[in-house]
Order: sequence, then structure tokens, then C-alpha cells
Amino acid sequence: MITTRRMLLAAGAAILAAPAIAQAAWPERPLRIIVPLSPGGIADIMARMVAEALGQRLGRPVAVENRSGAGGAIGMEALARAAPDGHTLGMGNIAANAILPAMNRGRLPYDPVADFTPICLVARTPSVLVINPQKVPVQTLPEFVAFLRPNADRLTFGSSGIGTSLHLAMEMLMAQTGVRMTHVPFRGSSDMITAMVGGQVDMAVDSFATSWPHVQAGRLRAIALLTAEPVAFAPDLPTLSSVVPGVELNPWHGIMGPAGLPAPITARLNADIASFLRDPAVVERLAGFGGVAAPNTPEAFRALMVADLEKFRDLIARTGITAG
Repeated sequence: MITTRRMLLAAGAAILAAPAIAQAAWPERPLRIIVPLSPGGIADIMARMVAEALGQRLGRPVAVENRSGAGGAIGMEALARAAPDGHTLGMGNIAANAILPAMNRGRLPYDPVADFTPICLVARTPSVLVINPQKVPVQTLPEFVAFLRPNADRLTFGSSGIGTSLHLAMEMLMAQTGVRMTHVPFRGSSDMITAMVGGQVDMAVDSFATSWPHVQAGRLRAIALLTAEPVAFAPDLPTLSSVVPGVELNPWHGIMGPAGLPAPITARLNADIASFLRDPAVVERLAGFGGVAAPNTPEAFRALMVADLEKFRDLIARTGITAG
């Protein structure tokens, strides 16, 4: 009996020690961060910043692997199918984890919430409403709203494609103001901005980083941010929701792993990434290309994913938008 009891106690101790042993052994080899977008973009730049920081903290190389295509679905599927051992991470984003699933409900090869372990939000990349000042002769946000209502039927707005965040932001604006404008989708943000500068479209919502150089050059005029609060690098620019409540688009990028990532590994990664993002030099670097450092907890990250998914599902149901 004594021998049996000792054996059971020993077995139990071994089981309890297993997670600690696994944590101590991790990482056993180099890590990779899957980015579901092409090289050179904001998501890729941020992933490489995080990869360098994690490599220094973990003592293992961290590579960035770009797996673009299908609006981000290819890369996110690869992450969802990876082993949850802490050696494969991914850079999730509002498009692949909220908008695309809302547009393609039940038709993606991954569940946008259940198939992933949120680790830490990296940054938000504020969007801004910009106009061609020759086509929309207003200076301020209240003037814009006053001009919009009687002129909407002759106004056009551009986007980077049907069902993209830039398109859906304008759908929010139209839904909240009760107006309808003509949508002109392009194959990407660069083509859209070129057309707006050239006067082919009147306005658009775009990323701060892409549009701001044109605003500074006087070719476009910034009317409002689509964030809930003002941002430090554009303190004088009002938020659209301050005049048209409910119109917000604050794209995010964050590090996540496959579902089932062990809690100790999740906690360690969260602590390391959050610490890195609180460095003033990192905050300044992110601001240089229109990013706002936004570290949070895994629980807060998951809540954000769920909230945005429901938000866009509701918008798409109300507007009847279908994938392009």
C-alpha cells in the first residue's frame, strides 16, 4: 500500500512538473512569425521589429515568413494549422481576423477566434478621411458633413477594393448619415490615392501613413481621423465620431499563435512583446509610419477580436455588401 501510494504521489508530481519542464525547454529551436501580407508593408515592418526584439530576449533566431494571398487567408490558415508549441507565431490583423471572416462567414479554412491564441496587440494604424479639395470645397469636419447631405448623389469615394476596411469605413459613414455616394473600388490603396489626387474620385478613407504625405503637400485635405480618440502625431485632427457617432475604423496588428498555445509560453511572449512596445524609441519609430503602439493582455486582445468580428458582421448584414 505504501509503495503504491508513493508511486501515485511520484506520478502526480511528474505530471505537475511537466508544464514547467516544457516551459524551461522552450524555445528549443528558431521561431518564425507568419505575416499574411506581402513584404515591405506596415505589417511586415512591425513583424520584423518584433522578431528582432524576441530574438534578443529569447536567445533564439526569429524569422519572418511572408505568406500573402486571398486577403490574408493563406497565411492565417498556415498559422492555424501549425503546432501549438510556441515556435510558430503570426501577425494577425483586423482584415484577416475580423473583416474577411465577416464577409465570408463559414467559408474560410479557419475560425477567426477559436483557431488562434491571442498573445499581444502590437499597434494600431489609424485611418483618416481625406478629400480632394478641388472637388469637395470644405475646410472642417462640420463643413464636410453639411456639404455631404445635399451633394451626396453626385459625390464619389474610392477604396482599395470591395469589402476592404477602407470600403467598409465609408459604408459606416453613409449608414450613419443616411446618404449614398458612388463607390469606385480600385486594386489597391496606391491606385486609389493616385486617382483621388488626379480628381477621378472625391474622397476616401485611407491609412494615415499612405495619405499623409499627400496632405502635407497640399494635394489632399485631411478632414478627420476614424479613431475613437485623437492621436499624438496629429493632435489637431478631430475624430469623425465626434460629429458622426459610431463611425470608427482603427485597424490593428497583433501577435498570435495557434489555438492551444501553452499558457506559460503565451504569458512569456506577452511580457516580452509588451515590454518592447513600451520603449519610447519603439513608440517613436512606430509613429514615424503612422502606427500607435498598443500592447495589451491576451484577454483584452481576444475581446477586441470578438468585438470587431461582430461589428463588421452587423455592418455587412445591414448594408448587404458581398465579397468582391
